Amino acid sequence: MQNYLFNIVADISPLQIAGIVIAIFVALIFVFMIFAYGSLWLQARLSGAAVSFAELIGMTLRKVNARTITVSRITAAKAGLELTTPQLESHYLAGGRVPNVVRALIAATRANIDLSWETATAIDLAGRDILDAVQTSVNPKVIDCPDPRKGKDTVDAVAQDGIQLKAKARVTVRANIARLIGGATEETIIARVGEGIVTTIGSALTHKSVLENPDNISKSVLSKGLDAGTAFEILSIDIADVDVGQNIGAQLQGAQAEADLKRAKAEAEKRRAMAVAREQEMRATVVESRAKVVLAEAEVPKAMADAFRKGNLGIMDYYKMKNINADTSMRDSIAKGDGENKEE
Repeated sequence: MQNYLFNIVADISPLQIAGIVIAIFVALIFVFMIFAYGSLWLQARLSGAAVSFAELIGMTLRKVNARTITVSRITAAKAGLELTTPQLESHYLAGGRVPNVVRALIAATRANIDLSWETATAIDLAGRDILDAVQTSVNPKVIDCPDPRKGKDTVDAVAQDGIQLKAKARVTVRANIARLIGGATEETIIARVGEGIVTTIGSALTHKSVLENPDNISKSVLSKGLDAGTAFEILSIDIADVDVGQNIGAQLQGAQAEADLKRAKAEAEKRRAMAVAREQEMRATVVESRAKVVLAEAEVPKAMADAFRKGNLGIMDYYKMKNINADTSMRDSIAKGDGENKEE
């Protein structure tokens, strides 16, 4: 038996051996392909979205997730969407979320929303969640204003009578697919609605009018077209709650009165300081005047001596003047005594 096998091997030429090796190699490759891509190929074939083995191998070589592309194509085909493998693969290589875009297209088709493959991929590559946008377009969402996640629960505004009001609003919006690229986000909607609430409350004459008709805030804010330039369309603005806050007007008046009081005290202190300075100046003037009187009195004896020498003043005249001075002094002392008795 061994001799028989040896004779058979000896009769095979090298060319035949090479052919057998190549056939075995091809068979191994075929078996590998069956194990690696057989299930995907069969799944796509039976689903009506055929993908060839060459395309599956090419995806692997281009580092594309073949299962993701194949399953997405099958999902699109079952929904009646004609999407080719190169389209899906191109968007995957561009960094897009292929399954998300396919599900968004299916949802848009079911909701009769005009959404093309090019628009959907552009929105996805722009960083927006196209599936969430389509769902929001079909099922409007509610946004709280202000956003409680920012740490503030109410929008505070002051009416013209000085009373502070704290308001909460709920904004119902629907995604606008046409403005999704380049449109402002939810934060812009919240900021604009908050500004509109503050303006409306601030223009009210009294806080009571706002409390009586809070729907006037909704009507006023909604009429301003706050959704312009955003990725949303505002459907309604509902005031959830309005509370009365502090009396800001009274606080401002109190602060103003305190400031006026401080200013008046400062002005009074200034006038007092000026009066004290003036008093000191007057005292200095009195002392100066007394000094001048003393100097003038010192000149009298000199003048009298000179008059004696020239013969213009006699002894009798001098004594008469002395008597007059004595009488004057006596009357002054008597007058001072009577004044003190009256005061007592």
